[in-house]
Amino acid sequence: MNDYIVRATAADSQIRVFAATTAEMVETARQHHNTSPVATAALGRLLTAGAMMGSMMKNDSDVLTIQIRGDGPLGGITVTADSSANVKGYVNNPDVMLPAKNGKLDVGGAVGIGLLQVIKDMGLKEPYVGQTILVSSEIAEDLTYYFANSEQVPSSVGLGILMNHDNTVRRAGGFIIQLMPFASEDTISRLEQSLKNVTSVTELLDRGYTPEQLLQEIVGDLGLEIADTVPAKFYCDCSKEKVEKVVASIGKKDLREMIDDGEDIEVKCHFCDTAYNYTAEELKEIMKRSK
Repeated sequence: MNDYIVRATAADSQIRVFAATTAEMVETARQHHNTSPVATAALGRLLTAGAMMGSMMKNDSDVLTIQIRGDGPLGGITVTADSSANVKGYVNNPDVMLPAKNGKLDVGGAVGIGLLQVIKDMGLKEPYVGQTILVSSEIAEDLTYYFANSEQVPSSVGLGILMNHDNTVRRAGGFIIQLMPFASEDTISRLEQSLKNVTSVTELLDRGYTPEQLLQEIVGDLGLEIADTVPAKFYCDCSKEKVEKVVASIGKKDLREMIDDGEDIEVKCHFCDTAYNYTAEELKEIMKRSK
């Protein structure tokens, strides 16, 4: 198991904690989308958070979508995850290049000012939708703010992506810590003190920390109890048949023009950049089926 999430509790279940290692997932996304280093860091952070948040959901059919829309050159980020920590996502402008800021990739500058939206489709009549402003556009802080303001769950989110000199992903991972409503003042105080000692998630990941070690570092002496581990991976369930529905939705007039041109068309999946080709004959069949 290369990429995985650890789900655990601490302080007699007053705290619930998640930690993940996701370098393979983020590198797969980088290869699919040919992202620049700053785009890889932004997408990788949200993929990592999405995988952990997906693993919080209870039912196999539950789907989580996180969207960030900012006015920076990145344009926006969309990530979707299921309860098994299968995750996929994309950035609007994958080739954005920005100078480093304080020696680090300038994710905040790439994202810009905007909004974070979380959509949870849990099979109810209407999906749950929560939305908050971006407080730093660095993603971890924005999700911390989202949990506190939209879900009323005091949380701390840490995310880190480290790149190699050849722009491949060296390390990736993160954590989400949440206080339960019955957490005592003493537990809260001790956790806050422990979190102050964690200055950089990226640094701990670069030292080879596993999710288990990461959680132990954060929780300290509050009694970490690991519940289970969940494999996590970049996975897109697109297919030619599913993409066909998108082709059918463009309208009969446009479909007729494509058929008359007699040329093959190529349609790419947003989430994994896989290309699907449709001949004029296939377009005719799609048009027939859509009537």
